[in-house]
Amino acid sequence: MENVNGQAERTEQGSGEAAVSTAPPNFIRTIIREDLKTGKYQGRVHTRFPPEPNGYLHIGHAKSICLNFGLAREFGGKTNLRYDDTNPAKEDVEYVESIEEDVRWLGFDWEGRKFYASDYFEQLYEYAVQLIKLGMAYVCDLSPDEIREYRGTLTEPGKNSPYRDRSVAENLDLFERMRKGEFAEGSRVLRARIDMASPNLNMRDPAIYRIKKVEHHRTGDTWCIYPMYDYAHCISDSIEGITHSICTLEFEDHRPLYDWFLDQLGIYHPQQIEFARLNLSYTLLSKRKLLQLVTEKHVSGWDDPRMPTITGIRRRGYTPESIRTFAEIIGVAKRDSVVDIQLLEHCLREDLNQRAPRRMAVLNPLRVVIDNYPEGEFEELDAVNNPEDPAMGTRKVPFGRELYIERDDFREDPPKQFHRLSPGREVRLRYAYFVTCTGLEKNDQGEVTTLHCSYDPASRGGGTPDGRKVKGTIHWVSAAHAFNATVRLYDSLFTRPDPQATTEGESFLDYLNPDSLRVLTGCKLEPSLAEAEPGARLQFERNGYFVADSVDSKPGVPVFNRTVALRDSWAKIEKKIGG
Repeated sequence: MENVNGQAERTEQGSGEAAVSTAPPNFIRTIIREDLKTGKYQGRVHTRFPPEPNGYLHIGHAKSICLNFGLAREFGGKTNLRYDDTNPAKEDVEYVESIEEDVRWLGFDWEGRKFYASDYFEQLYEYAVQLIKLGMAYVCDLSPDEIREYRGTLTEPGKNSPYRDRSVAENLDLFERMRKGEFAEGSRVLRARIDMASPNLNMRDPAIYRIKKVEHHRTGDTWCIYPMYDYAHCISDSIEGITHSICTLEFEDHRPLYDWFLDQLGIYHPQQIEFARLNLSYTLLSKRKLLQLVTEKHVSGWDDPRMPTITGIRRRGYTPESIRTFAEIIGVAKRDSVVDIQLLEHCLREDLNQRAPRRMAVLNPLRVVIDNYPEGEFEELDAVNNPEDPAMGTRKVPFGRELYIERDDFREDPPKQFHRLSPGREVRLRYAYFVTCTGLEKNDQGEVTTLHCSYDPASRGGGTPDGRKVKGTIHWVSAAHAFNATVRLYDSLFTRPDPQATTEGESFLDYLNPDSLRVLTGCKLEPSLAEAEPGARLQFERNGYFVADSVDSKPGVPVFNRTVALRDSWAKIEKKIGG
């Protein structure tokens, strides 16, 4: 079967039957619904996700992935995964593999429709020859600096290149010789012949091809000229039969050029639609600057849990469901704005609250001795795995005479609103007994090293025959059964909401958060956690949500990363707004 350009059809036709959608309306959905109603594109919906394989994807790309794949799924259409591999100097197979892993992790499948701009290099070249023959492209000998100088400004028109009026025959000859490698890099480019006085700078005779004598990760040294993005992108969309080419807002001024190439060539014409990219507080979403963080070793790598890369947030313990929910909530708009990172964390907590088993872990341990509990005796108590999901059942946790509690759960001289343990005060041990602090021991520096308590045997399970109440409940682990573990506490990588908003003489690196990672050793965890598999997500009661690190955990020796704390400022805001 051939498509509208007379080429082999690369994709199957969609049914045009849209799935019933309960998603909130937005301007892109409105456009697609209207196109389906009028029969535009024969009732097809065909999108694409076109990453450059020159780095790892980040949370902003996740929004685009969810949008492109989600819209196609919603309207019974298809989505292509297409790599924009037109700049071989910065591309690598490592990035290709990571991109595919990220898309799959988010829950999407390109169903075999994986393409590369390099698949079309010969066709792109032939189309460039066609533009030359139409008098719409010419070979220019100006240097890159001269081209910028001739381009003009936003308020002044550009000047025509002295090579703009070369004959078709001369341009064809020079372009063929460019392909053969006869000229040095930067010495010549092929430019579109449009309008150097256009108010849109993108239309002032933009470059179509440049010389790059660099080996390509797929085509080797076959080519030494490579197409520019604006040229390759629209033609690749056309070849693949894309219906709705969804881009971020910075490409809005490039749309006239997208349309110009397709109109001049007289080939199938998709519709480009722009939406505002994701801007997230306390987060950097510049691929170039993320690369700088990696190469200068400000982070441990692309998968550092502090990084906003998809591989980083996956290692941090985020779930694909929470990312998809976040993308749906923030929606798409035509105006740039900044999304509060607390909303992303809220979506994660809402998801983990339903699925994460509860466990007890003491991160800053303080020894407790229950003096009236029999020495050498232990018992097993029932602990709920997840109160949100009764099907998760219960587990047994050991209890004995010596325990560990969080050091912050004790105050020798407590403030008025402190309802945890202090001298003479009674609290509830989670799933266990009521205990009262009866004494303490200190070291030579005056630090409390051990608490002495008494327990009420009749209060097992958290209640007493006399029905008395206590205000505080704290978690604990049995000293005889706990295992030592390393726990990493992650925070925002930057100290200011917009790390890119720098003044003269400043760098975004000036706002790196020195406390973005704290490594705690000697944490005391309940014994069941020793068998946590890499990637296992858990809630450490009262401490937050954690994940067994997928890289550094070893069998029987997990290392835990804090995914997100338990506090949820966004939920409080929502509750306040809702009344």
